[in-house]
Amino acid sequence: MKIFVETERLLLRELTPADAAGMFALDSDPEVHRFLGNRPVTTLAQSEATIALVRRQYQENGIGRWAVELRATGEFLGWAGLKLIREPLNGHVDFYELGYRFIRQFWGRGYATEAAHASVAYGFGELQQPVLYALADLQNLASRAVLARVGFEHRGEFDYEGGPTAWLEARPPQSRA
Repeated sequence: MKIFVETERLLLRELTPADAAGMFALDSDPEVHRFLGNRPVTTLAQSEATIALVRRQYQENGIGRWAVELRATGEFLGWAGLKLIREPLNGHVDFYELGYRFIRQFWGRGYATEAAHASVAYGFGELQQPVLYALADLQNLASRAVLARVGFEHRGEFDYEGGPTAWLEARPPQSRA
């Protein structure tokens, strides 16, 4: 199992089939899916399929979302990281998008900000990207606040899967003027 990033409290590592129960706990919670189209999973097989999809992204694109675990205990908290978006989205194609999702019991502890910050640093450092993007439901103020804390700026709005969505952009600190 490859570890991509370590922070003070977290390990960001490849998702593995052993994470299926944690992914199911995450994605079966309707509150987690409140700003994601309200389509929580209902079977463990759906979570296993999601992990298989991400693992294919690792092979095809060299990157995909990472499992986030608590360093002190090894507990699965959710996922975070960059994903290479190859299909057109809001007038962009072939770009890296930051995302994260955490099990509800771990909300409000700074884990999303810590994981997002580490993911942004990886994108600008390891991947040498000149720009990273993110999207968030306009009503998801908590997620948009995390994105702002790690350097993303609101660049517009668009319709994504039937809902108004914020389009955000981050550039390396030295290129911001």
